[in-house]
Amino acid sequence: MTRFWPPGETTRRPPAPRVAAPRDPVDPARIGRRVVRRRAKGMDAGAVAAALEDARFDARQASRYEDLADDVRGPAELAEWERLGQLLAAAAPGTVYDPDTDDVVRAELAAEAAAAAAREAELRESMRIAARADELQALRELGTLEQTEPRTGDEAVRDELTRRAGGYVQADVDAWLARSLAAHLGHYRDPAAREEATGLLTPPLLAHAALLTELSHLAPGVGVDQLAFAARLATTEPEAAGALADFLARARSEAN
Repeated sequence: MTRFWPPGETTRRPPAPRVAAPRDPVDPARIGRRVVRRRAKGMDAGAVAAALEDARFDARQASRYEDLADDVRGPAELAEWERLGQLLAAAAPGTVYDPDTDDVVRAELAAEAAAAAAREAELRESMRIAARADELQALRELGTLEQTEPRTGDEAVRDELTRRAGGYVQADVDAWLARSLAAHLGHYRDPAAREEATGLLTPPLLAHAALLTELSHLAPGVGVDQLAFAARLATTEPEAAGALADFLARARSEAN
């Protein structure tokens, strides 16, 4: 029976990693600024100036205690009171603070929304990779991997399968991707995808694909089983395999 994992291990699939839902990182400084803005809402310049004096007094008191030396929330609150004081001082008389019209607040909210969207997208991509890795593992066990065409993102799925296997390079998956790359199957029909793959796949795999490409030109219609040596050469001597592929490509170009 074909083994897909390191010698001595079974082909039983390890459980897929649980992907944690994205959470906003705790930021004491941000919390402090938000507290100040809530308190300051509706205050005029005089009220903010009084609150600023209180914050400065608290800062002087806190400076006496060594255990507060690493505190970031207090200084952030003080800095925010100072900013609001400057903001109202430059505004028309009688203006009261409204965080909804504060350009700094709106910019922060936009940045936070963008960061949350990025984390959500990262989570969805992690889930997609895990699901696709499960699918490819199942196809391997059924012996139908070679009948499957690769999809966009399968390079990351290969990395996930390798991670699950404890870093073990799985020859069947690499051979499948190399043959797909050489034959322009699946998303590799797109030249841009093939170009991108050169930065995502390993040198042995790329050398294998390049060698298969040239051998297919040299002997059209040759069976996959007859080219098994290409994988062994690319695995053990990727630079030599790449050099051989380049040599065959030049020879073919000159012959044409």
